[in-house]
Amino acid sequence: MVQTLEALICFTSLIILQCWNFAFCTMASLLCSQIKLNKVYVRRQVHENRLTRLPNSLHCSPLQLGHFKNTALRCTENLPWEASLPYASAEDDASIIMGTNIVEAIDTEEAPEIPILQSDQDVVDVKNEPSKQLATFKLPMWLLGPSVLLVTGIVPTLWLPLPSVFLGPNIAGLLSLVGLDCIFNMGAMLFFLMADACGRPENNSFDLTRQIPTSYRMWNLIASVLGFVAPLALLFASHQGALQPHLPFIPFLVLLGPYLLLLSVQMLTETLTWHWKSPVWLVAPVVYEGYRVLQLMRGLQLAGEIAAPGWMVQSLRGLVSWWVLVLGIQLMRVAWFAGLSFASNPSYGVSDDVNR
Repeated sequence: MVQTLEALICFTSLIILQCWNFAFCTMASLLCSQIKLNKVYVRRQVHENRLTRLPNSLHCSPLQLGHFKNTALRCTENLPWEASLPYASAEDDASIIMGTNIVEAIDTEEAPEIPILQSDQDVVDVKNEPSKQLATFKLPMWLLGPSVLLVTGIVPTLWLPLPSVFLGPNIAGLLSLVGLDCIFNMGAMLFFLMADACGRPENNSFDLTRQIPTSYRMWNLIASVLGFVAPLALLFASHQGALQPHLPFIPFLVLLGPYLLLLSVQMLTETLTWHWKSPVWLVAPVVYEGYRVLQLMRGLQLAGEIAAPGWMVQSLRGLVSWWVLVLGIQLMRVAWFAGLSFASNPSYGVSDDVNR
């Protein structure tokens, strides 16, 4: 009874910490997105104000290289019809037209700042690159984020002895296993927050409005629903007597309860990343499915300790195989999206080779 009360207290505290962590991550992500969108709006207004300050006699036309590669300003001045071209005398050995006297001199004090393009290297790039300070701030996150995921997920699952946590096929043992998964979910939320801060574009608003493919959503939804319905069908068949010997409800929850809970959290997280159009939508299934394989392997280890029937052990092995297959497909899709992003990125020069 004392162990059950201690487990209930630990479980309640973990749930409260998880709620606070989820709320903090949500507010921080929305705040970062709002700040970055405001920066984009201010920079665009500044650029438009610079363009409106150009004189009326200057005609500017954008030069598009590839897919919004660069935006250049090409400025020329029209000559009036009455103006006669000042020809050089026949004694001059230079060119016939005196090019220096065609355009009138402009007072540098009153004239606006006009970029002069002399070669391809002088093209004005409107797309502002992120500051060096921000890049320096993001650099430690590439190591800190995966380290948090490693400490909260893999280390307790692989190196923590289960007998010190698992108290048997009862409520206390179930809550202790759920507590381990809550610790992993807290680390996963911190990882997603740092990955969103590193991956969300700052100066380009096109990626924020880009829709996530419908086929990707449907595949994730079907895989999650099948993984959720299959254990419930096994429980129903066991209670109906179709699967013998009968497995009680509490041992069933010990084996598959944390799995079902984390799968529900994954479905909710994916839906929120789709709604917020966060760049984390591509890696969220990979993170959760990798840990799900460890969950089911832990269930196979606990099945021997609680003397689970053979059909339950085979079902756990089937679920492990299913999620390894789904994880492999997810990694293939990540490689496919990364290839598309690489091919459409003009900074690598791949789009020019494709157009040729």
